[in-house]
Amino acid sequence: MSLLEDLKWRHAVKAYDPAKKVSEQDLNKILEAARLAPTSSGLQPFRVIVVENQELKEKMVQGALNPEVMRDSSHVLVFAAWDRYSDEKIDKVYDYHTDVRELPRGRFGSYTDKLKEIYNAQTADENFAHTARQTYIALGLAMAQAAELKIDSTPAEGFSNEVVDEILGLKELGLKSVSLLYLGYRDIEKDYLSHMKKVRIPMEEFIIQK
Repeated sequence: MSLLEDLKWRHAVKAYDPAKKVSEQDLNKILEAARLAPTSSGLQPFRVIVVENQELKEKMVQGALNPEVMRDSSHVLVFAAWDRYSDEKIDKVYDYHTDVRELPRGRFGSYTDKLKEIYNAQTADENFAHTARQTYIALGLAMAQAAELKIDSTPAEGFSNEVVDEILGLKELGLKSVSLLYLGYRDIEKDYLSHMKKVRIPMEEFIIQK
């Protein structure tokens, strides 16, 4: 199926079958799609935490708007962004770039100096607003890859960031949760959207030509 057909097939599932699990092979494909997502200056200022452990999911449902969806999903992917930029983080990324490309370290020094100047002049909140936005590109690609594999997904911002961050120890990692992606297989009887047509506003209204 084409990407467009895959996107027409998917919807934000409202009920999962807890007995059906996503295979490790398919999960890795979804994670790889997220890893390959483009990011500003190639910094990849976020990480994806994979939660399969049922006890952890039970703890994370505190504050979730759809606790049963979280509880019954096969996996929960937590997209967590850097809490702020730092010279050390930027240098580490670009040292890795030059090492992989077999270039001398510092090859992009003038560019990274400019990045440091920009981000160091911002507040921590401004930094996080920027790193958080990067996660949504990866989230979208993960959903697209899941749809190609006929794996259901539900993106979510309706959860307690404080609860998730504490349970997963994200503060110690310099990360803050941004969004979740539930993965699994729909329970057709309980997922009311399975029986409804997909609805999007018409193309002529969605697209504004200038």
